[in-house]
Amino acid sequence: MSCGNPVADADALMQRRKKYDKTKNCVKCKVAQGNLVIRHAVYCKECFLHLVVHKFRRALEPTVNPKPDGPRKTTLKPAGNLLVGFSGGLGSSVLLDLVHRCYIALDKSTMPTDGGSHHPRHERVWTRVIVCYVEVCDAFPGMKDRTEEIAKHMQRYEGLDFVSLRIQDAFDPSWWERMGGKPFTSELGVTLADEGLFLQALSSPSSDPLASLRTYLSSLPTPTAITTSVQTLTRLLLLHTALQTGSSHLVLGTSLTSLAVSLISGVAQGAGFNIREETQEEWVPEPEVSTSSADPSENAAGAKEEKQKSRKGKRTVRVVRPLRDVGMKECAAWAWWSGVPVIGKEKWGWAGAKPGIGTLTKDFIVGLEKDYPSTVSTIVRTCGKLAPKGDVSGSCILCGRPAQRGVQEWKTRISIHSRPPTQHPTAPNGSNGSAVETSPACAADPDSLRPSLTPYLCYACHTTLTSKSARPVPSPWPAVARASTVTLPVWAEARLSSAKGDGESTEHVHGEILQTRRVGQEEMKGIVNEFLLDD
Repeated sequence: MSCGNPVADADALMQRRKKYDKTKNCVKCKVAQGNLVIRHAVYCKECFLHLVVHKFRRALEPTVNPKPDGPRKTTLKPAGNLLVGFSGGLGSSVLLDLVHRCYIALDKSTMPTDGGSHHPRHERVWTRVIVCYVEVCDAFPGMKDRTEEIAKHMQRYEGLDFVSLRIQDAFDPSWWERMGGKPFTSELGVTLADEGLFLQALSSPSSDPLASLRTYLSSLPTPTAITTSVQTLTRLLLLHTALQTGSSHLVLGTSLTSLAVSLISGVAQGAGFNIREETQEEWVPEPEVSTSSADPSENAAGAKEEKQKSRKGKRTVRVVRPLRDVGMKECAAWAWWSGVPVIGKEKWGWAGAKPGIGTLTKDFIVGLEKDYPSTVSTIVRTCGKLAPKGDVSGSCILCGRPAQRGVQEWKTRISIHSRPPTQHPTAPNGSNGSAVETSPACAADPDSLRPSLTPYLCYACHTTLTSKSARPVPSPWPAVARASTVTLPVWAEARLSSAKGDGESTEHVHGEILQTRRVGQEEMKGIVNEFLLDD
């Protein structure tokens, strides 16, 4: 608006910018009248559909070959199958439709025009495509179970294999063994009520995965921690399923809008070191997971090839988000014009829950995209230029992403901890079962050092488990009591059991020992006495 009087002076009223730049005609074909405006650019229906396919292929196909940075090849030869993570939402529904059109049905309208119809890139890329759905209704009360609807939706597409999981499988040892993981005895649990995250033996281990899931979620400190933990469990379930099905690629339906939300909310929760993994990552399984395919449908030739690959090195799963250049508005237009139904529109939450960081960030980004659509892509491009600072020290035991070296020691120095006075029980299974070696400094006080989960966690997961809320947090399951010691996901239990069985210390895992002990008042005065001024 201008400083003049719009009643007396007609030129004082600032003209609102048009939704489109120059003309109503399509900016691609220059002939047809536009049907959709994307960031002030006008597109007709046909050109828009080709644009979405082009963005989808441009984001996915450079990552198909095992060496994307090597010399350019005429054919796409992936190292394994393709796993599509399907949630029933808008992004995953559009992703599934694009994968089926471009790589299963081989729709000619989606093929590139250069090179001719007999170009090698027009051949089928993946011999097997699997769709995996993880049902999360058991994590939140009142949510509808959509497994049957999803299975019925899969009948629209031919040539796809469907795999259905439930979120409580993350606490099911039988599922872990089916995925090729080494069997373990669930004896250790973590005390989430204490900031030290001490490990101790479970008095009565639960054999019900659903009860373990709900106890774990009810013991988390904030609503943000609950939703973030469910997202982490879902991602790890998909990764282990990709490994079990012999898939070299896992594609997720994260749109440009959803990616901006993930980047901003991740930075707000302390995941800045893993900001590149939000766009694309290569997941390497831990030694506790078998890298050989456990899928019985694999033939002898595939088993021989897999054996040769295992000799060369570990199999990696490449996580790709092919819709990272396609906004939410473009996904909605594709679903409308292509007749793709969207099943999973229900939001996560429960009665009385406060909105977490992810929910608040999503509301902000979606509102920003309506008024200033170009800023969302600017957020993604800016975050893509960021580089993590520091060295990598192993992978996190919960999320499987790289952990920064020395970050827990830094957090210990800058944070003020408040711990209730507790009795220090003996380490589980005696001194040989301790996950931390006793240093000479603590030899005089053997109870001052207890096995802790902290050295195995990245900064983001440690913050998720230890962050406190100023207000009381309503539990999603009021009938489930907050346990003092909870069971960890099966991949974390397997890694702890492996470290305990091999006598592996924290120094061998992360190259450092993090010890925490209570300092008395007299000892504290003696430390700072030489720095005090005389009265």
